[in-house]
Amino acid sequence: MFGIIRPCGHRLPGALREQWRAHLCGLCLALRDTRGQAARAATNYDGLLISVLHEAQAAPGPGARRTAGPCPLRGMRTAPVARGEGPRLAAVVSLVLASAKLRDHAQDGDGALARRPAAGAARLLARDWAAAGARHGAGVGFDTAVLTAAAGRQAGVEALAGPGTPLTDVTEPTETATAAAFAQTAHLAGRPANARPLAEAGRLFGRVAHLLDAVEDREADAAAGAWNAIAATGTPLAEVWRLCEEAVGGVERALAKARFADRRLVDALLGTELRHAVTRAFAGENAERVDLTKPGDEANSKNKERKRKKKRSNKERKEKKKRDWCDCGDCGCECDCCCCDCSC
Repeated sequence: MFGIIRPCGHRLPGALREQWRAHLCGLCLALRDTRGQAARAATNYDGLLISVLHEAQAAPGPGARRTAGPCPLRGMRTAPVARGEGPRLAAVVSLVLASAKLRDHAQDGDGALARRPAAGAARLLARDWAAAGARHGAGVGFDTAVLTAAAGRQAGVEALAGPGTPLTDVTEPTETATAAAFAQTAHLAGRPANARPLAEAGRLFGRVAHLLDAVEDREADAAAGAWNAIAATGTPLAEVWRLCEEAVGGVERALAKARFADRRLVDALLGTELRHAVTRAFAGENAERVDLTKPGDEANSKNKERKRKKKRSNKERKEKKKRDWCDCGDCGCECDCCCCDCSC
């Protein structure tokens, strides 16, 4: 399971937690229906945002859920799961982007794919997933060519990047892909006026996701000699943090311009949880936090910064003490959440 939006039970309680799980299981089942059991490996936390956005706009009826059979990841319990066009679009997007990632790993010879037979099999599977995604994308009115084109540009963008290259140049393909996927939920839900603000929210979410991935992979990439956006461009971590926080604020402003039938889960995932993802990624990093308060509030800003550092220090001590008690591994709470739910 991959993705930056990984809510924990104490932050996403009650009905919202059940809705989130329903979309995650719905994505898993939609991937199976799209390209068989193996495609369920493309299930990811961020992909379910497409399903969430569609349902939040469409005001779903009683047919929006179905009961899935027992699943080992849910303690062999049945559960209501999302169904319909939202999960299908989420599956299409997840499958096409997973195919691009699989193809890149095969080209780079990462891990087991360093062996020629394994790399060849991975390329075949990537082509199969991309083709399946294109076919099923047409069924929900989405041309996946924008996703494959963006993924295809990424290697060229990285090849040209060097010290001084703006990070936003490197994240552009990801931003373009997520903007298209978010905007399509508006057309699918019958709310075309939402397409523009959701495209902006998707663009900035793609920026955050790309940058946080680079932050979290810095040490592993350095050890493996792999390309990393932050290292390649020589961007200070403080600047990366600033870009992430500005983007999160931009996501919230864009979503405020869109109209939803029920926006509670959208605001929780793309507001609270997105901010938590940024905090989690930079926890322990040697980066000075950039305060984005208005000019003229310097004294107030410094006071807030001192309080924030003290609170963060206390929180880190508690997290270190309780980390093993939390299934998420990043919040330090004593909870019963399971962040790898799916459905069989």
